[in-house]
Amino acid sequence: MDLQENKILNMIKPTEEPLAEQAAGQISQYVIEQHIESGDKLPNEFELAAQLNVGRGTIREAVKILVARNVLQIRRGKGTYVAKHTGVIEDPLGFAFVNNDIKLAKDLLEMRMVIETWVVRIAAERATEVDLQKITEACNKVRNQLEQHINHLEADEKFHIALARCTHNLVVPKLIPIIVYSVQQLGPMNFQAKDYNIKMRKKTIMAHEKILKAILSRDGEAAAKAMLEHLKDNQKVIELYEKEKQ
Repeated sequence: MDLQENKILNMIKPTEEPLAEQAAGQISQYVIEQHIESGDKLPNEFELAAQLNVGRGTIREAVKILVARNVLQIRRGKGTYVAKHTGVIEDPLGFAFVNNDIKLAKDLLEMRMVIETWVVRIAAERATEVDLQKITEACNKVRNQLEQHINHLEADEKFHIALARCTHNLVVPKLIPIIVYSVQQLGPMNFQAKDYNIKMRKKTIMAHEKILKAILSRDGEAAAKAMLEHLKDNQKVIELYEKEKQ
């Protein structure tokens, strides 16, 4: 290889990552290897700097990078924690820029009818005993909040997210923003469609329990059917909301 070829190879060789990026990668790997879950606290700045053999300034920059990627979350006065929906940036698909809420709500439900009927079918096959306990707890929490007329949307999100995680499919968690955004869209519509609200509360409780019962029985087809019925009920909420807005 002559001198000219060496120069060309050196020009196209990728440059080394900045130190903060390297530290961000190491922190991410630490979270994975130590099985640190959403909401868990990370070691403080001094400990991380010592572990990675870098300065505190580099750790601060690395944490900023990971906060921007929704891997970490800083809680003032408390420390640094693993973020909710780790690694999934809020609204990654740009739904906030869609100016037709009703059309978006309808289209999200169409997608969920494909995704979530498959999710619960697979969940019935693959859910572990720990998974079953988590979806049971999530289902009960939604029921309790609905019966007490408490805003149940966050609990509802967690129920559907818990179902998605039962698949043990690495791709499915990346689709969670579609589910979460749909639940958030439907919430205000449900609350404002007052003529349907009480009825919908009961239907939501029954639908969730039907889905749960099917998964506990390892009946994927029954779970898929129950999920489809649940989502079709949500379609009715949108239709009623749309009618009241006219």
